[in-house]
Amino acid sequence: MTISSAILLFGAAVLAGALNSVAGGGSFFSFPALLFTGVLPIPANATSTVALCPGSIASVGAYRKRLTVSARMLAPLAVASVAGGLMGATILLRTPQTLFMRLIPFLFLAATLFFAFGRKLLKTPESHAKGLTQPSWVAIGGVSLLQFLIAVYGGFFGGGMGILMLSILNLLPLGDIHAMNSIKTLLAAATNGVAVVTFVIARIVLWPQAVVMLVGAVIGGYGGAHYAQKLNPARVRAFVVVVGFAMSLIFLWKYR
Repeated sequence: MTISSAILLFGAAVLAGALNSVAGGGSFFSFPALLFTGVLPIPANATSTVALCPGSIASVGAYRKRLTVSARMLAPLAVASVAGGLMGATILLRTPQTLFMRLIPFLFLAATLFFAFGRKLLKTPESHAKGLTQPSWVAIGGVSLLQFLIAVYGGFFGGGMGILMLSILNLLPLGDIHAMNSIKTLLAAATNGVAVVTFVIARIVLWPQAVVMLVGAVIGGYGGAHYAQKLNPARVRAFVVVVGFAMSLIFLWKYR
């Protein structure tokens, strides 16, 4: 690994960590950076996941005061995240990712549209939006199932996983965007954590690149989570939507 490659990877990891703490989709910085430096796709994906996982954990620490959701809602979501992440990582090790890469822009677009207009389409009550109601077990189970599917995708590739998580968390009475972000960062850390263990056991991680990016991702992750909480919730939501549409267009062009 050359000095220029290390600088590129570090910068991409800082951006990726910051974006993950706010909206998700950080691997769309880290993964292409690894490819640009000559790393093959599957090792690049595994190395990117290892590098960004500590950043997710750092973001959880920055959001800890916002993490006030009950265990009744959090436990099923966490279990779904771990199970899905393990399955997705296992599939990655056994399946070429070309077809799935072609689906990414459409997944991005669907998730972004749902996040942007989901509350209006669902006609969510004001009390629900403020987190003043308790969801039924059916609602929690349904969202947990969706979270499992997203975690499978997260363990397999992970680009835009945070945006997908925010979209489904919008269905539960969790409060504003910052409250949802606190849960999203925790679930993403659980998903990525089990995927990291799988990739390390499989010995496909490139450690020199991973260490350089790990440092950058932790810096970006904590800083992004800290400063995001100072922003107006509506602006953070708008930023999520802008990121989602931008990534959709980029990958539609790349894989047209």
